Amino acid sequence: MKSIFRNTIFLVIALSVFSFAEKPPSSRAVGFFVGVGVGPRLPIGDFASNTDVGYGFNIEFSYTDNEFLPVFLYTSIGFEQYPGSQSFYRETDYSNFHTNTLPVNFGARYYFPPLAENIVLFMPILQVSGSYTYYQKLHEFKPGRGKTNFLEETSKFGFSVGAGVSMFMLEILASYNYFESNQFVGFDLRVRLPIFISL
Repeated sequence: MKSIFRNTIFLVIALSVFSFAEKPPSSRAVGFFVGVGVGPRLPIGDFASNTDVGYGFNIEFSYTDNEFLPVFLYTSIGFEQYPGSQSFYRETDYSNFHTNTLPVNFGARYYFPPLAENIVLFMPILQVSGSYTYYQKLHEFKPGRGKTNFLEETSKFGFSVGAGVSMFMLEILASYNYFESNQFVGFDLRVRLPIFISL
């Protein structure tokens, strides 16, 4: 079953890349892919006390070969923005508060055997990654409160665990992302394209 699964994935890859890349001869099947994801970000815990639902997008580069399958190694970089919540503005001296982040992730994704493969592959996926995120927080206060506006910059290490379903070139993924005082649940719709295939 495992070898059939590997062959099925590489058949899908080969068919999708036929018009995009040449395939030099090789004794090892290798694939490099690029993906773009976008979706909402839901703050939880302490992060939700002053922040509303945000959004994010990212670009991902992934790699696998016939020895790693069904595991893909990946790295991604993104941008996320979270506005301050209206209740936070009402209860504090803030007139504007928002958080911008630049997350960088390094991880691995596991593709389970397809649930359905008659017309298109539907594969459950599980992923885990370590993360480094740069934070930029804008603090602006209401006039007459005697407070000075400022920009706060910090960085944090954390991790992410996610699950979803993949049609290989299209994925839907939900993930829990942990950073101290900045936890959130992210949802991504991702499109992936091959940039190099060697079979």
